[in-house]
Amino acid sequence: MKALYKTGPHPGLELVERPEPEPGPHEVKIRVHTTGICGTDLHILDWDHWAASMVTSPLIPGHEFYGEVVAVGDMIHDVEVGELVSGEGHIVCGMCRNCRAGRRQLCIRTISVGVQREGAFAEYVVIPQENVWSHTREGGHAVSPELGAIFDPFGNAVHTALKFPVVGEDVLITGAGPIGLMAAAVVRHAGARYVAITDVSPERLALAEKMGVDLALNVSTTPVNRAEELLHLREGFDVGLEMSGHPSALPEMITVMNHGGKIAILGLPSEPIDMDWSLVVTQMLTLQGIYGREMFETWNAMSSMLQTSEWLLDAVTSVVTDRLPASQWEAGFAAAKSATSGKVVLDWTRL
Repeated sequence: MKALYKTGPHPGLELVERPEPEPGPHEVKIRVHTTGICGTDLHILDWDHWAASMVTSPLIPGHEFYGEVVAVGDMIHDVEVGELVSGEGHIVCGMCRNCRAGRRQLCIRTISVGVQREGAFAEYVVIPQENVWSHTREGGHAVSPELGAIFDPFGNAVHTALKFPVVGEDVLITGAGPIGLMAAAVVRHAGARYVAITDVSPERLALAEKMGVDLALNVSTTPVNRAEELLHLREGFDVGLEMSGHPSALPEMITVMNHGGKIAILGLPSEPIDMDWSLVVTQMLTLQGIYGREMFETWNAMSSMLQTSEWLLDAVTSVVTDRLPASQWEAGFAAAKSATSGKVVLDWTRL
């Protein structure tokens, strides 16, 4: 089969022939139709410090995908050949304290598809049965191949956006990348009053405006504290979603939060963050780290929301701005790295 392959611990990927994987007794084999390019994949391409410390190479990366089940293992009882599926990219041990308590997203032995085991930038991928999310079965709601490919990051957006109640609240989102854009749509759908989003990319801020945010603020020219004035807020934002990972984003967000405000943090900082922790204490703020999705309540929530809201379905789908044949993966990675587009999807049915 054709696959994008990290041949060793160095920068670059290669489109090569690799052996076609076969499922074990508890695994499912999926013919990949589409894959999303994630920030994780850019780290793996560049082989930066994070990739060198986390990734097992050689490896096929890729963890955001949509496809069709073509084979199942002997012990599979709840997935059938022909189902259209996406996949939860975090594989958990099932035996640690959190797993046994039903908090699988907190597993201390989590490994990731496309990071520590073979991923989905290929014509076929194999994952455990429990990691399969069926679009054929769950609510019977069909999704497009583009939307199916980004269910994993959409789950990140939903998990972050709904960590704290947002009905009637004023929400600030730092980072208008694809996940930040989807989070903006989710909090609007969930009943937020004002939704503000910040970035330094005019193109991404324009996408946010099309999705109906109340304020899209370019923080390269306008300080974030202007958001309060522009929205006529008297006491600051109630909920913050830090999606950018930029070292200045969280400290700046804290300065515009209302007392008792709540911040969900998904963005991974590229360097240590220096901030005034006394503000966290005196403003009685709650900070919550977010990693991945709740398994599988987040998946239930996002499928249900898309099934019941055409507006949200259209908004989330609009985040995909580029779809390219997998053979043009280099152009796809360049578009994803440019930080001016939305989500980039590779089509593995066109090679």
